[in-house]
Amino acid sequence: MKNQSIPPGFHDMMDFSLVEALLGRRSRRFFLGAEIPDGVFAYESKHEPLPLSELEKLLVVTACGGNTGWHNMIYRAQRYAPHLSNYAGAAGGRTFPSAAGFHTSMTFFTDDEGVYVLDNRNAPAAADRTEDGSLDLNKVVDALRKDVRKLQEGRLRLPAEVPFVEAHNTWVANKPGTLVVIPVADLAQHVLLGLCYMLQNGLVLTDDINKRAIPGMEQFRDIVDVNNNWNITFLDQISMAEVTAELSTSCYAGALMLQAMGLGGWMFDGMDLFSVLGASGRPEVPGLGFRYDTDPRWPYPNPTGLKGVMEAFCPPHYPDMRAAVDAVCERKFGKGGPFHENTPGNWKESPKVRKAAQVHDARFRECVALQAQYVYDTFGKFPATVPSVFLLMYLQAHHLDLEFYDAFYQPGAYLSTHAAHMTRWHAQRPAPGV
Repeated sequence: MKNQSIPPGFHDMMDFSLVEALLGRRSRRFFLGAEIPDGVFAYESKHEPLPLSELEKLLVVTACGGNTGWHNMIYRAQRYAPHLSNYAGAAGGRTFPSAAGFHTSMTFFTDDEGVYVLDNRNAPAAADRTEDGSLDLNKVVDALRKDVRKLQEGRLRLPAEVPFVEAHNTWVANKPGTLVVIPVADLAQHVLLGLCYMLQNGLVLTDDINKRAIPGMEQFRDIVDVNNNWNITFLDQISMAEVTAELSTSCYAGALMLQAMGLGGWMFDGMDLFSVLGASGRPEVPGLGFRYDTDPRWPYPNPTGLKGVMEAFCPPHYPDMRAAVDAVCERKFGKGGPFHENTPGNWKESPKVRKAAQVHDARFRECVALQAQYVYDTFGKFPATVPSVFLLMYLQAHHLDLEFYDAFYQPGAYLSTHAAHMTRWHAQRPAPGV
């Protein structure tokens, strides 16, 4: 950010306390340019929409998905000590946690100018920490800027009407002047990483839907107790719950940042996930443009990826599930991965730490691939019962129309950062309502 003029509001944000953000967090939906046409809160803003500045946009996206340096990984598991736990999918940490460090999600976002992706799930540390453990936010934001790619011109094409947007959000979601952050998870990859985790801990799948064991598992009795099982439906459900936590905490981190910056907005799930991804079935509603397939066996379309941007670890983006397993292993153990000895780290002897993990050998991969391929062949998709690509939560950020809150609320409806936002971040503009 060294080439930009830093507004006073940036320094206010840096001094804002976590406790104030936690206790001050509210859904503040009414923005400059908004209108509620009827009802007890009927109101039309007297102001034009005001998009976030580039700096404001970068800061919100950084809060939702910025790189926070090397993560610490999981140190020990009793079953295969003294090897280092080998679960993680990435070496870098981000502003939100991910189950066992899988980190399969990517952050998309949209505003009036376009649709973008933050491609940093495999990024190295954005900056080194100082001796007191702190990070330079300027370096973190500058690193993030380099990982942002523009995918489409103009705002995400999603009509503000049912069924694409839930009825209570049609007046407010994805409107001119707003920023919408859209974290998306590769649930197929997450389930594959889950299968690796299971096998490392002595578990294999069983098909509880068709009430049978997976054929061929007997050949792996020498490496695993084939009667020690998790059900397919349990693995799918717990994996979806884990990525939901990942996506939600990403948005929650952004929601706390809104309080510190004095921006309005809220986290929500009120836009149809299939339409946002691109599986609305309507050419005029392309969403993010992900490829999807349909099948009479499935209750909903199955998005699998956006070519060259985010491709799920399953067919059709891989020829079969063995190829997807090999890709997962390459991500973990290959160059730049968390268990490659040449990947830098934050330990005094980082190469020693990184190579202490047990590498998934060919037989291990064959066992994982047999289970994954069975799922794909039996159900026509991977995973079996949940989407290959999944999203749930969104974060919207916008400039508040304080006059609305002054008209309807008692004092205290917004924070001091909201009251001062226009003068501290946009000195040339008046502060509506103040």
